[in-house]
Amino acid sequence: MKNTFLIGAFVLALFANTAMAQDLNKSQVPSVIVNNFQKSFPKAYDVEWELDGENYKVEFETGLLGADHDVWYNKTGALVRHKEEISKSDLPRKVLAKISADFGSYRVDDVKKITESGKVTYTLELKSISEDWKVAFDKEGTVLSKIAD
Repeated sequence: MKNTFLIGAFVLALFANTAMAQDLNKSQVPSVIVNNFQKSFPKAYDVEWELDGENYKVEFETGLLGADHDVWYNKTGALVRHKEEISKSDLPRKVLAKISADFGSYRVDDVKKITESGKVTYTLELKSISEDWKVAFDKEGTVLSKIAD
Protein backbone atom coordinates (compact mmCIF):
# COMPACT_ATOMS: atom_id res chain seq x y z
CA MET A 1 0.00 0.00 0.00
CA LYS A 2 2.78 2.40 0.93
CA ASN A 3 4.65 1.63 -2.33
CA THR A 4 1.46 2.21 -4.33
CA PHE A 5 1.04 5.61 -2.67
CA LEU A 6 4.69 6.54 -3.32
CA ILE A 7 4.43 5.52 -6.96
CA GLY A 8 1.19 7.48 -7.35
CA ALA A 9 2.74 10.55 -5.74
CA PHE A 10 5.81 10.26 -7.98
CA VAL A 11 3.69 9.96 -11.15
CA LEU A 12 1.51 12.89 -10.06
CA ALA A 13 4.57 15.06 -9.36
CA LEU A 14 6.05 14.13 -12.74
CA PHE A 15 2.78 14.98 -14.51
CA ALA A 16 2.37 18.25 -12.62
CA ASN A 17 5.94 19.26 -13.49
CA THR A 18 5.34 18.50 -17.17
CA ALA A 19 2.00 20.31 -17.22
CA MET A 20 3.59 23.48 -15.83
CA ALA A 21 6.39 23.74 -18.40
CA GLN A 22 5.92 26.23 -21.23
CA ASP A 23 7.97 26.03 -24.45
CA LEU A 24 9.94 29.17 -25.28
CA ASN A 25 11.91 30.56 -28.19
CA LYS A 26 15.51 31.42 -27.36
CA SER A 27 14.61 35.09 -27.89
CA GLN A 28 12.16 34.84 -24.96
CA VAL A 29 14.89 33.76 -22.53
CA PRO A 30 16.78 36.51 -20.65
CA SER A 31 20.19 37.14 -22.23
CA VAL A 32 22.06 36.53 -18.94
CA ILE A 33 20.68 32.96 -18.92
CA VAL A 34 21.44 32.32 -22.60
CA ASN A 35 24.99 33.70 -22.17
CA ASN A 36 25.66 31.57 -19.07
CA PHE A 37 24.32 28.50 -20.86
CA GLN A 38 26.48 29.11 -23.93
CA LYS A 39 29.59 29.61 -21.75
CA SER A 40 28.93 26.42 -19.78
CA PHE A 41 27.87 24.24 -22.72
CA PRO A 42 29.48 25.61 -25.90
CA LYS A 43 29.07 22.33 -27.80
CA ALA A 44 25.37 21.87 -27.01
CA TYR A 45 23.03 21.06 -29.87
CA ASP A 46 19.34 20.26 -30.36
CA VAL A 47 18.62 22.97 -27.75
CA GLU A 48 15.05 23.48 -26.48
CA TRP A 49 13.99 26.08 -23.91
CA GLU A 50 11.06 25.96 -21.46
CA LEU A 51 9.76 28.04 -18.60
CA ASP A 52 9.40 25.54 -15.75
CA GLY A 53 7.68 27.28 -12.86
CA GLU A 54 10.04 30.09 -11.81
CA ASN A 55 13.06 28.59 -13.59
CA TYR A 56 14.22 28.37 -17.18
CA LYS A 57 14.87 24.82 -18.30
CA VAL A 58 17.01 23.96 -21.29
CA GLU A 59 17.11 20.48 -22.81
CA PHE A 60 20.02 19.67 -25.10
CA GLU A 61 22.50 17.05 -26.23
CA THR A 62 26.30 16.87 -26.24
CA GLY A 63 28.94 14.56 -27.63
CA LEU A 64 29.08 12.16 -30.55
CA LEU A 65 26.45 9.85 -29.10
CA GLY A 66 24.10 12.65 -28.08
CA ALA A 67 24.09 12.47 -24.28
CA ASP A 68 20.89 14.12 -23.00
CA HIS A 69 21.04 17.02 -20.54
CA ASP A 70 18.40 19.02 -18.67
CA VAL A 71 19.61 22.21 -16.99
CA TRP A 72 17.59 24.68 -14.89
CA TYR A 73 18.56 28.33 -14.41
CA ASN A 74 16.95 30.79 -12.01
CA LYS A 75 15.92 34.29 -13.10
CA THR A 76 19.33 35.73 -12.25
CA GLY A 77 21.09 33.26 -14.54
CA ALA A 78 22.48 30.93 -11.88
CA LEU A 79 22.50 27.23 -12.71
CA VAL A 80 20.36 25.53 -10.06
CA ARG A 81 20.06 21.94 -11.35
CA HIS A 82 21.77 19.77 -13.96
CA LYS A 83 20.53 16.32 -14.94
CA GLU A 84 22.70 14.46 -17.42
CA GLU A 85 22.62 11.06 -19.05
CA ILE A 86 25.74 9.03 -18.25
CA SER A 87 26.86 5.47 -18.86
CA LYS A 88 26.97 2.80 -16.17
CA SER A 89 30.78 2.88 -16.33
CA ASP A 90 30.72 6.56 -15.28
CA LEU A 91 29.09 5.72 -11.93
CA PRO A 92 31.33 6.04 -8.84
CA ARG A 93 32.96 2.78 -7.71
CA LYS A 94 31.00 2.76 -4.46
CA VAL A 95 27.70 2.97 -6.36
CA LEU A 96 28.79 0.16 -8.70
CA ALA A 97 29.82 -1.94 -5.69
CA LYS A 98 26.41 -1.40 -4.03
CA ILE A 99 24.60 -2.36 -7.25
CA SER A 100 26.74 -5.48 -7.57
CA ALA A 101 26.15 -6.47 -3.93
CA ASP A 102 22.41 -5.77 -3.72
CA PHE A 103 21.21 -5.98 -7.34
CA GLY A 104 23.72 -8.30 -8.97
CA SER A 105 21.17 -10.04 -11.20
CA TYR A 106 19.57 -6.79 -12.40
CA ARG A 107 20.28 -4.97 -15.66
CA VAL A 108 21.18 -1.28 -15.24
CA ASP A 109 19.37 1.17 -17.52
CA ASP A 110 18.66 4.91 -17.89
CA VAL A 111 21.54 6.21 -15.71
CA LYS A 112 21.41 9.90 -14.76
CA LYS A 113 23.71 12.14 -12.75
CA ILE A 114 21.87 14.98 -10.99
CA THR A 115 23.73 17.94 -9.53
CA GLU A 116 21.73 20.36 -7.39
CA SER A 117 23.01 22.82 -4.79
CA GLY A 118 26.44 21.20 -4.95
CA LYS A 119 25.03 17.76 -4.12
CA VAL A 120 25.34 14.91 -6.63
CA THR A 121 22.90 12.01 -6.84
CA TYR A 122 22.61 9.19 -9.34
CA THR A 123 19.32 7.74 -10.50
CA LEU A 124 18.87 4.61 -12.54
CA GLU A 125 16.53 1.82 -13.43
CA LEU A 126 17.31 -1.72 -12.29
CA LYS A 127 15.49 -4.39 -14.24
CA SER A 128 15.10 -8.14 -13.78
CA ILE A 129 12.74 -10.72 -15.22
CA SER A 130 10.30 -10.33 -12.33
CA GLU A 131 10.68 -6.70 -11.14
CA ASP A 132 11.95 -3.24 -12.00
CA TRP A 133 13.13 -0.52 -9.63
CA LYS A 134 13.92 3.17 -9.88
CA VAL A 135 16.76 3.74 -7.45
CA ALA A 136 18.65 6.87 -6.35
CA PHE A 137 22.15 6.72 -4.82
CA ASP A 138 24.51 9.28 -3.36
CA LYS A 139 28.19 9.23 -4.40
CA GLU A 140 29.02 6.94 -1.46
CA GLY A 141 26.65 4.22 -2.72
CA THR A 142 23.94 4.85 -0.14
CA VAL A 143 20.44 4.12 -1.45
CA LEU A 144 18.43 7.33 -1.12
CA SER A 145 15.20 5.97 -2.59
CA LYS A 146 13.93 2.76 -4.15
CA ILE A 147 10.56 2.76 -5.96
CA ALA A 148 8.98 -0.15 -7.80
CA ASP A 149 8.69 0.67 -11.46
